[in-house]
Amino acid sequence: MGLFDRIKKAFTGKEDEPKETEKVDETAQNAEEPETKSADKTAESEDTTVGSEDSTTEAESKDESDSEPEQKDEPLEIKPEDKGEVKDVSDSSESEEETVEPESEETGNSETADVEENPESESESETKDDVKEYDEGLKKSRNSFSARFNRFLANFRSVDEEFFDDLEELLIESDVGYETAMRLSDELREEVKLENVKKRSDVSDVIVKKLVDMYDEEGKEEDNSLKFSNDKTPTIFLFVGVNGAGKTTTIGKLAHRYQQEGKKVLLAAGDTFRAGAIEQLQVWGKRVGVPVQASKAQTDPASVVFDAVHRAVEEDFDILLVDTAGRLQNKEGLMRELEKIKRVITRELPEAPQEVLLVLDGSTGQNALSQAKQFNETTDVSGIVLTKIDGSSQGGIVLAIRNELHIPVKLVGLGEQMDDLRDFDPEKFIYGLFKELIVGSGE
Repeated sequence: MGLFDRIKKAFTGKEDEPKETEKVDETAQNAEEPETKSADKTAESEDTTVGSEDSTTEAESKDESDSEPEQKDEPLEIKPEDKGEVKDVSDSSESEEETVEPESEETGNSETADVEENPESESESETKDDVKEYDEGLKKSRNSFSARFNRFLANFRSVDEEFFDDLEELLIESDVGYETAMRLSDELREEVKLENVKKRSDVSDVIVKKLVDMYDEEGKEEDNSLKFSNDKTPTIFLFVGVNGAGKTTTIGKLAHRYQQEGKKVLLAAGDTFRAGAIEQLQVWGKRVGVPVQASKAQTDPASVVFDAVHRAVEEDFDILLVDTAGRLQNKEGLMRELEKIKRVITRELPEAPQEVLLVLDGSTGQNALSQAKQFNETTDVSGIVLTKIDGSSQGGIVLAIRNELHIPVKLVGLGEQMDDLRDFDPEKFIYGLFKELIVGSGE
């Protein structure tokens, strides 16, 4: 089952009681009575195979819940069988009162209280709130793409060469990338012929399904998780990217997360050239309650990082987050500087840095893709942090990053609050980006 079908299956009919919806879906597929109980009895008398579907569904649900209650491979970690909690994705007022406080720094305490009362409540509420974050954070991108896509479909008369030319233009304007747009267009030519699609809804299904499943296929070997130290030495994350992309803010939010988890965190002010960069990181350090290793402006950044690594080792810090300069206009000098910083880290701790994270401003669209290509040519980037995506209509850039650069996105900024920096979940992201086109397709 492709990503398109998995997402659609997980979220279709989530407003009402999930089990009843599930049975109605089954009876609709078998042209049975709309009432669930009578449909099941009729199915039992007419066909033993059909009659066993309901018990099979229950058995499968028990097997899944008994074997892996928090199965990561399940789409968005939400299934219609999950104790009727799917409806909370769209209606979460009760849970929000319990687990999502306006003051984000207090969230950890309320979650702890929930765990004491109900061991399962924490994971369920986290999944629901996480989906809601993606839904809200990608609203601008989703509305922008859906509006363009619907206008495109409303104007087409036949699936001809002009149709595919216009589709390519639409995809490029939506920041999915030139290569992705061309490949999708070529594959759709054959797909449309094979499916013999004529209706507008059928064409929409084929296009979105192909786009989503292509994205899924390109990420088969992708690991979106952050890597940590395997021994007692500190974990080091080195942050790179152009000035203004959000490196310092990302570091501050990530420091807050790990500090709340009980880890001992140190920040290193390696951007010694940009005016105010050191002070900005120090303000973040005070705000989240973690120390900052810093020196005077214009100091050699590698020396600051050297001191930070030694301090992290000697004082038993768990995590060291390193800020760096981002003067892309001085590309050659910048890249030499970053390479020197990385050499200093590796010389002191051979297994570090565990991550070299490229921070990209998601609102810049194709410019972000261009920056990623430049940094990737000279730096060994292990992952991407996509920031400011909540205020942008250019969330489609994630498709281009995966399909063209094959660098995993590891963190995504879905808001301005302290805890709005999220671990990247490809399926939740695609749901947030194409929600109406996937869940509503074919209806």
